[in-house]
Amino acid sequence: MTDGGSTRARYRRILRFAARYMLQAWWFELFLPRIGLGSFAARGRARRLQRLARNFHTLAVALGGLMIKVGQFMSSRLDVLPPVITKELEGLQDEVPPVDFEAIRALAESELQAPLSTVFEEVEPIPLAAASLGQAHRARLVAAEATHAGFTDVVVKVQRPGIDQIVDVDLAALRRVAAWLSRVRVVREHVDLPALLDEFAVTSLEEIDYLHEAANAERFREDFADDTRVATPLVAWERSTRRVLTLEDVTAIKINDRDALREAGIDPGEVAHEFAAVMFEQLFTNGYFHADPHPGNVFVTPTPDGPRPWTLTFIDFGMMGEVPDRLRRGLQQVIIAVASRNGRHLVESIRDVGVLLPSADTVELERAMTTLFARFGGMGFAELQEVDPREFRDFAMEFRDLVRRMPFQLPENFLLVIRAVSLTSGVCSALDPAFNIWEAVEPYAQRLIRDERGNLAQAFASEAASVAGLVARMPRRVDDVLTRLEDGRLAVESPRLDARVRGLETLARRVVSAVLFAGLLIAGAVLRPDDPVAGTALMFASVPALLHALLAGVLARRLP
Repeated sequence: MTDGGSTRARYRRILRFAARYMLQAWWFELFLPRIGLGSFAARGRARRLQRLARNFHTLAVALGGLMIKVGQFMSSRLDVLPPVITKELEGLQDEVPPVDFEAIRALAESELQAPLSTVFEEVEPIPLAAASLGQAHRARLVAAEATHAGFTDVVVKVQRPGIDQIVDVDLAALRRVAAWLSRVRVVREHVDLPALLDEFAVTSLEEIDYLHEAANAERFREDFADDTRVATPLVAWERSTRRVLTLEDVTAIKINDRDALREAGIDPGEVAHEFAAVMFEQLFTNGYFHADPHPGNVFVTPTPDGPRPWTLTFIDFGMMGEVPDRLRRGLQQVIIAVASRNGRHLVESIRDVGVLLPSADTVELERAMTTLFARFGGMGFAELQEVDPREFRDFAMEFRDLVRRMPFQLPENFLLVIRAVSLTSGVCSALDPAFNIWEAVEPYAQRLIRDERGNLAQAFASEAASVAGLVARMPRRVDDVLTRLEDGRLAVESPRLDARVRGLETLARRVVSAVLFAGLLIAGAVLRPDDPVAGTALMFASVPALLHALLAGVLARRLP
């Protein structure tokens, strides 16, 4: 457990670190430029930022707790931090020493309300993994427990003693720092720090609630219950609490161990493509996905007696993401915009998703996206691979600088989506150097485009049917009007009524023809890429309607 003195010291150490570098930033980035020394301040900016990142790395390793999570979290926030910092923080891992096993034993027995010897036949004192929030030990359930659970070998995750207090202290310190930074106008206009911290706090608190993780594991398992490609560990619920989680031991070949995969007769390239397909299934179909699929959390399990020779086994469900309907529709529009190479549509889509703050001026971003699509949009994937990498780098540099200048940030769920896709791409590239993430996502993009076209065509078909019904009923209605006129059942107050009726009839027919023309032409254009024959036929069928809409008025005036 942590005492009051150590928590206060921890709190003050975090604040001192933040205050020191905030003062340095004020001096170099605000004060010196105001007195004409901006060029002097700019010369050492990269070196100062790199030193800041390195010192934070040292602080995070020394303190553990949420500080390591802060570094890992911020390393993915290219919308907030410059690359010189994110690059330095990319290597920040859970570099903390393990907790003494006796302290782990005491906490586990307190949570399970029983001596470990009555629950487990054996618990390995050397941890399988040690992290800043907890550590994992291999164990074997006693016979009675194993019979009830349906498995014997387990992994027991136990929180670090006192981690609740540490998390509370760290969050309190981070909220104080965020309040300081929010008073700076340039920060306030570019980053919504309170929302960013709330996002981090929710993720962190969920990660130290092992019952929440157990429920995530069950939900993930249900999503893939009928999918032989995916396996997950079972939960020993009777031996799991908020601070102790007991799971079936499903350790197998780490997904990025190419040599072990080959020894098992498994093609790493096939694993890469299957893994990408499974991840995109989670993102675009299930809407519930594993947000931390790094190599330590995914195994390849040989199953020679199963329906498939191997399965992908996921573990560690502390960080999961959901794609709400609104976000999913927004992501679909983003993918459609990219696939159709529409810069304006892309910018509108990312604004709808919530990536751009309301104050964003998107003119420059639209121009950049349009230029990017104009240069590379017409190329296939094979052609893109032949482009000079320096040209891609130039575009990436321009885009990165533009993003940093804009009030741009990633919503919580969208951040997790990007994290999942990024980790997926990294794992797949390690398995197969020729792997291309865009080739893996292309089938989903094409399916979304087809669905979009189908919905659009359906809407036009419905409109065309409505107009056709109106056209079919119009002669009968006109005949009814003329019959009433002949029978004297229609009051006539003007000698020019007949001419006006004919004019209205002509106008109605021209409007109907114009609607038919637009519906047939657009429906043909939408369907033509997928069905050239039907699409071309619809477009030709629109010509008579166009001629009638244009010429009917002229002919009506010339004919008696």
